[in-house]
Amino acid sequence: MGLNHSEETHKRLVEKVPQCTGREMTEWFGLMNDGPSFSRFDDRVRWLSSEYALAHGHATAIVHEYDLVKAHRRMG
Repeated sequence: MGLNHSEETHKRLVEKVPQCTGREMTEWFGLMNDGPSFSRFDDRVRWLSSEYALAHGHATAIVHEYDLVKAHRRMG
């Protein structure tokens, strides 16, 4: 499935994640690193949504941002 919204919407969601979830993005990234190693985007979104009672949009933004940061580290 992957990302279903624009990059602008993604940016706004990422900015709101700490306020809406009570956790910074770095905390979410740590939880994803320590969580199950799902390879599919949708599986990781469903896991975050169910495990931490996140709205689908926030879970999607977290997973997408995590993937972007991870890809940047590999390339940079």
